Amino acid sequence: MRVDLLTKEYPPFIYGGAGVHVDELAKVLRPLADVRVHAFGGPRKQGQPGGDPGVTGYPNVEELAGANAALQTFGVDLEMAAGCEGTDLVHSHTWYANLGGRLAQLLHGVPHVISAHSLEPMRPWKAEQLGGGYALSSWAEENAYTNADAIIAVSGGMREDILRSYPTVDPEKVKVVHNGIDLDAWKKPEGPEAGELQEKTLARLGIDPERPTIVFVGRITRQKGLPYFLRACESLPEEVQIVLCAGAPDTKEIMTEVEGLVDTLRTKRTGVVWVEEMLPRPELIAVLDASDLFVCPSIYEPLGIVNLEAMAVGLPVVGSATGGIPEVINDGETGLLVPLDQLHDGTGTPVNPEQFIADLAKAITTLITDKELCEKMGKAARKRVEDHFAWTAIAERTMAVYEWVLEQRKNA
Repeated sequence: MRVDLLTKEYPPFIYGGAGVHVDELAKVLRPLADVRVHAFGGPRKQGQPGGDPGVTGYPNVEELAGANAALQTFGVDLEMAAGCEGTDLVHSHTWYANLGGRLAQLLHGVPHVISAHSLEPMRPWKAEQLGGGYALSSWAEENAYTNADAIIAVSGGMREDILRSYPTVDPEKVKVVHNGIDLDAWKKPEGPEAGELQEKTLARLGIDPERPTIVFVGRITRQKGLPYFLRACESLPEEVQIVLCAGAPDTKEIMTEVEGLVDTLRTKRTGVVWVEEMLPRPELIAVLDASDLFVCPSIYEPLGIVNLEAMAVGLPVVGSATGGIPEVINDGETGLLVPLDQLHDGTGTPVNPEQFIADLAKAITTLITDKELCEKMGKAARKRVEDHFAWTAIAERTMAVYEWVLEQRKNA
């Protein structure tokens, strides 16, 4: 079986969970199928990240230079669709590649499978980022979803969001296959070299290894809930160190808001460390391992690969009870869930923001002030990802979806 994966992100250009997902999925599918990858970002060189056989990288279409970003995306999608000739099945990831998958479906008469990492109707704030391009991205996603042969939801919560956002989709076509984690790549570092790397990394970033530490990792975007987290940090015990691994802002406006909140926080307490660079995995693991607690304050999160990564390193997680997060965190066992009553207008805005901020601060304080409980939950968190989120199992479940789709087509 030949399977063509269509994606915006692929090494070396990865900035979010969807890119991590496609990278890992391609690795575990290759022993099971003839996998071809079509990615944005231009050609990859052999021997460098992303330069594997069967990977085609597409540059932006020169004729669309200067056009709206969504139109530039569509230009790449057109070339991707042409590049899928000869495949048995196309599998697209995020709206950026959904149109490419839909066009390949029509052009080559093959099934189109979508992995739902997020949904445009659930992210109306993207109009700030894309302007009229948001209408285009929404149209591309809707067209692809309503005509897909199957949709893989990364969580049960995401499945519900899909069926609510696109009520004409046949529920039988929406399958739940959780995201996975590379257990060997994400684990507590061991040995003298790892210790030296951690010491150098913490010193370079200005992180105090002696203070109780909470850490946030994520892009600066509305859905990650960073402003709520920063406000919650104002009421944490003064000895707590706050490490923000946060960059790649969606818009200038949210970056300005976050900068203001960080400045305000720094006038009220010490130990606020903001890392804007995207750390290499070994350095990020060193930061996680030096921390006591991971915090995920998202107001929209289909699953949250960052939570799996932190748990794999042995950290408990305080996360908002939204989307797929409750399917990752076992409340009271691997971390704590923070109640979140949200508006159902697509923004996910907390109905009572001050209550959410207070509940978030309370949950963080409960764990960060109890080192023994943190360590106990951290061990349980590692075991949970080992038992439920290994990539080998994800590959088998994904192949089962492919086989179901092909069988449906055969019997149609």
